[in-house]
Amino acid sequence: MPARNILVINCGSSSIKFALVNEEQAAFPLQGLAERLGSPEAVLHWQLGEAKESLDIPHADHRAALERLLPLAQEAAGGHLDGIGHRVVHGGEHFTGSTLIDDAVLDAVRTAAQLAPLHNPANLTGIEAAMALFPGLPQVSVFDTAFHQTMPEYAYRYAVPEFLYREHGVRRYGFHGTSHLYVSKRAAELTGLPVNDSCWLTAHLGNGSSTCAIVNGESRDTSMGLTPLEGLAMGTRSGDVDPNLHNYLARNLGWTLDQVDRMLNHESGLKGLSGLSNDMRTLYEARIAGHAGASLAFEVFCYRLAKSLAGMACALPRLDGLVFTGGIGENSSAIRARTLEHLKLFNFKLDDEANARCIRGVAGEIQATGSPRVMVVPTNEERQIAIDTLTLLDA
Repeated sequence: MPARNILVINCGSSSIKFALVNEEQAAFPLQGLAERLGSPEAVLHWQLGEAKESLDIPHADHRAALERLLPLAQEAAGGHLDGIGHRVVHGGEHFTGSTLIDDAVLDAVRTAAQLAPLHNPANLTGIEAAMALFPGLPQVSVFDTAFHQTMPEYAYRYAVPEFLYREHGVRRYGFHGTSHLYVSKRAAELTGLPVNDSCWLTAHLGNGSSTCAIVNGESRDTSMGLTPLEGLAMGTRSGDVDPNLHNYLARNLGWTLDQVDRMLNHESGLKGLSGLSNDMRTLYEARIAGHAGASLAFEVFCYRLAKSLAGMACALPRLDGLVFTGGIGENSSAIRARTLEHLKLFNFKLDDEANARCIRGVAGEIQATGSPRVMVVPTNEERQIAIDTLTLLDA
């Protein structure tokens, strides 16, 4: 049987990230991005093999962009797509794994939109457009939250009145599940450990960041909560703050809930601390040049990350390794080194040469002799979505 091809689609509010995944090829035959959708500047970028191209698609919406990119995917797949895998941010408590899409799934994704109003409606738009264009093709929903549905109740419940959970779904859900799942499985493969008998701390670090405790292939705790705002300091998100901050700002500055929400999600984190940028590469260069705000942002990021990892360790019976992934986790040797300096009780020690070598997609162990295992494992959420899709097709 020829190798199968899965198109992976990740729809944002004004963008579509896509990749064609062939089950036997390490590289994606096709990948790209449609951005600024709905505006006069809408554009479609794609890479086919080594060739990179762009096409202006002014005022194109999600469906119009998909109408342009789907023929590219069919051609790259040799005329045969086997299925489409869709990233969906929030599945609530409805989904403990990926699922073939039908009307009931669509309704559940709509219901969960109240928990992810910026993400689920966009994900839904992409699903509906793809189903209209390819009504006979199997389509699968892969949820960021599903991997974390194995958390015990004492890890996912907030200490708030019962009715808020029972009637309104107020609990910790967690995100980045596809990435945490992929890198923990990959770490087990690279070290020769069975997935179902291994224990990992994982740190997905990018503009959005989270940590996770994984036992025998299952999430036992994670740093994000009801929304992706909880947990670590991130690119523009504050992470954990005193829950009464809203009241304090309303009382003293007259801020509305919308103003506080915007500040915490879009004007905080690395950007807010530094007053300069949400990009860690820019901040690291500025820190070296003596920029005080950039240095503070760097230090807060590393300390809060270390503090979270130490807390996640409570969920592990033992530690087989700490895994760094995501754009920052895979490429910033300085972040990895400074974070581990805060975890002295774990006796982590780095091999500086190995740490410096693990950038730009290079995986490997970076600990010194005698230290608990520390790894850099590049994430591949698109491939994990394709794996989930193929597993459901096989079933």
